[in-house]
Amino acid sequence: MSGSLRVERVVTSGTFNLDGGSWEVENNVWVVGDDDECVIIDAAHDAVPIIESVDQRRVQAILLTHAHDDHIGVVGDVRTHTSAASWLHPADRMLWDRVHSFPPDRELADAQDLEVAGTSVRVLHTPGHTPGACSFHVPALGVVFTGDTLFQGGPGATGRSFSDFPTIIESISSRLLTLPEETVVHTGHGADTTIGAEAPQLQEWVDRGH
Repeated sequence: MSGSLRVERVVTSGTFNLDGGSWEVENNVWVVGDDDECVIIDAAHDAVPIIESVDQRRVQAILLTHAHDDHIGVVGDVRTHTSAASWLHPADRMLWDRVHSFPPDRELADAQDLEVAGTSVRVLHTPGHTPGACSFHVPALGVVFTGDTLFQGGPGATGRSFSDFPTIIESISSRLLTLPEETVVHTGHGADTTIGAEAPQLQEWVDRGH
């Protein structure tokens, strides 16, 4: 491993479009690695700052938390510049196909272990926001990247096509809140939180959701 293993946040802006609606959003794109290699988590809105953040490092993979257009819009550009494969859970392929005419390169699967800079990245299938939504747990850093599944203050939205509230609650309770409470949650939009900060609110979310 060269240099310190670290997490970098790149914030990009654009629109999220689904079900005939369009919303202005800011997305967190995450770059995880050391001085030599990294992975990119999501490819949102603008490839330039993402590529600049990578600098000269080898990109091992472009990992996609889900296939809403605001998270995958510049996959093609990022892939062209980095030669890295894009990884998506196959249950989100119908959303991907609304955005891109080319297929994702590889398929994510629950409990899959990927590696960057000698460190394991564990794939957690966390459906609900979308059927193929995934989170990425990096135990060595004490962090989990949850995309739009878990935010500071509650679960991701489930009011649009292909989403389901009971499913996202099950994903959060069984896959995420079982992680160590000190685990830092890096989200797809907005501020970080921790598993310990969110876990006590689970019943409140369930009651509010009903």
